[in-house]
Amino acid sequence: MEAIAMLEAPADSVAEVRDLTIPSPQGDIPLRLYHPQPGQTLSALLYFHGGGWVIGSISSHDRLCRAIASSAGCAVISVGYRLAPEHKFPAAVIDSDAAFRYVIEHAAALGIDAHHVAVGGDSAGGNLAAVVSLHAKAAGGIQPKAQVLLYPALAGAEVTESKKLFANGYLLTAGAMKFFSDHYLRSAVDLRNPDAAPSLAADLSGLPNAYILTAEFDPLRDEGEAYAAQLHQAKVPVTLRRWDGMIHGFLQLTGIAPAARGAIAELASWLRTALLRVSVQKAAIE
Repeated sequence: MEAIAMLEAPADSVAEVRDLTIPSPQGDIPLRLYHPQPGQTLSALLYFHGGGWVIGSISSHDRLCRAIASSAGCAVISVGYRLAPEHKFPAAVIDSDAAFRYVIEHAAALGIDAHHVAVGGDSAGGNLAAVVSLHAKAAGGIQPKAQVLLYPALAGAEVTESKKLFANGYLLTAGAMKFFSDHYLRSAVDLRNPDAAPSLAADLSGLPNAYILTAEFDPLRDEGEAYAAQLHQAKVPVTLRRWDGMIHGFLQLTGIAPAARGAIAELASWLRTALLRVSVQKAAIE
């Protein structure tokens, strides 16, 4: 995972990059704040990295988070949730929920607007962003302004056509997915839990606007697109973008795949609109 950085373009410069540690119910969680305009209050994206809930880190996704912050002009907060197998499901979910609550409650200190915070992530991180959105809706209070799901893992044990078509030879393999699932989940029972497979959630209505990105040659392609259809059926505004010719994880291939930069620019444009902060001034009455 760390070696993928060799295939990324040089890191974008962000005015402020700050490491933080926050409390959670089961131990401290590291965060990294990327703030393009220190001293200004910005919209933000709370980001959960990919890696099958087993690998990956704040460091492995540093350049991607920098690129999003730079392109979207928003703050990005990357979450170092606990990893399996040392910390099995639902540890990553607990940490992700705790990070969202912390960011909302401490928004002013972080230089962000609590009412304009999106959640997002790639692969396993997209799974966590979807689950956080479901939990925030159930809890009431401030909810994510939007959700950004990048080639997300959403369907648990469901065998889709893309999982069969691209089981081998396209970076993410069937064997790797089984490895991740076996290490993350406690037993097969967890495969039926919406906190592990959000596509199984009983009610998707009322969730925040969604941007779902898929890749043509990705085993997870079909479940991302099926989730977009589920959200649409539940009357949740959703933008689905499939990148033809691309594989799982391609957003981190900016040094070799021009489409990666294009995809980041496109999702950043969507994010800017979704997080738009409009100042309303009362007209003077004479």
